Amino acid sequence: MRTLTRLLVSVALSMPLVAPAVAADADLQRWIDGPQRAEKNRVRDPARKPAETLAFFGLQPNQTVLEVWPSVGAWWFEILAPYLRDKGRYIGALHAGAHNPPASKAEHEVIEGRIASQPELYGKVEIAHTPGLLDTVKPASVDLLLTFQNLHNWVTDGNADEHLREFHAVLKPGGVLGIVDHRARTDRPSAEQLKAGYLREDETIALFEKYGFKLVARSEIAANPRDTKDYPQGVWTLPPSLRMKDVDRARYIAIGESDKFTLKFVKVAAP
Repeated sequence: MRTLTRLLVSVALSMPLVAPAVAADADLQRWIDGPQRAEKNRVRDPARKPAETLAFFGLQPNQTVLEVWPSVGAWWFEILAPYLRDKGRYIGALHAGAHNPPASKAEHEVIEGRIASQPELYGKVEIAHTPGLLDTVKPASVDLLLTFQNLHNWVTDGNADEHLREFHAVLKPGGVLGIVDHRARTDRPSAEQLKAGYLREDETIALFEKYGFKLVARSEIAANPRDTKDYPQGVWTLPPSLRMKDVDRARYIAIGESDKFTLKFVKVAAP
């Protein structure tokens, strides 16, 4: 009986948890509600659930946090950078330029513009680039690495392995990697879904575990069962992109943002 009990406990501990929502601390909520946020970002809170998502990933004010590709919207940047300003470190890993040079230039202008125009909020932000993280970020120095809706770009470009090796190198042993991305259907070919901006969750887990990460928890925080993932312009048909413009606009707004997986990994081994 003891042997069976130990076995059952071992199996339970080894299985990634589907975690419930976790409440954010008061200071994080203060910045989520703060006036520094753009209104166009704030209206997406019901879909993106910043408080629950960051709490799920274990964000703490004294951590070194690296956000990969903050984007021109600076969506998470304008929450994370002020929150970490006094006790922690925020590193923004910007586009190195190869994936989309115009987007890279725009991202640099937005993030660097925020730093220059609002030093009281963003003056302590550190800038890095990826690929090329190790040029500016010390190995094993990051507590928490976050990336939101970016992996599908790297898989499409064929350089996901380069990014994941860099992520593994800069994270501390036991450091956390949090990822959110558009979740593909399992009844259609992966390549077809990738063109539409969606990734299979099981294949994403396998990819990260190949490069020295272990899945420790997953969440349905950003799930959207209304997303059928079969649109003329892929995931960009839905808000906030709405690439079809006025064509069936009300329908796509009613569906809302894409169905997303939310995965929490820890660094456990050399890739």
